[in-house]
Amino acid sequence: MRGLKKQRRIQIVALAAVALTLSAALIGYAMRDGINFFRTPTQVAEAPPPAGEVFRIGGLVADGTLIRDQSETVTFEVTDGNAAIPVAYTGVLPDLFGEGEGAVALGSLENGVFVATEVLARHDETYMPKEVIDALQEQGIYVDPETGERSAIHSEAPSNGATANN
Repeated sequence: MRGLKKQRRIQIVALAAVALTLSAALIGYAMRDGINFFRTPTQVAEAPPPAGEVFRIGGLVADGTLIRDQSETVTFEVTDGNAAIPVAYTGVLPDLFGEGEGAVALGSLENGVFVATEVLARHDETYMPKEVIDALQEQGIYVDPETGERSAIHSEAPSNGATANN
């Protein structure tokens, strides 16, 4: 009787392990298209991703580059102050989208042009996506909308032992 209980427990544990492994594999398979990495224009210019890789690019819409076609196609450049990447988007842009404003686009790089499937802009006058702020701070060109001051992320550690978070 004791041997039968032990064998049944081993079977249940083995079955649970197989079920757990299968469910983890299915979750990973389902999420493979849902994970999109964020890149700055400088990162894209320095190391272009493989053709067809879907990622997000963000920065400021470069002044003088926003061109609205007769169709729904819009072209513009996204810059972080160091590099600019041309973007083509077919669709309706958000209301607060404009030159000199922060934007994040989702799509892929094709022949040096980022073909966007989705363009996100700030949702009010003071909002900018965190990734865009971080990228602009790294370049030293971020201007705080409340104070009007430029701020940058410094790589050296603070002397009091605290971590630097802007």
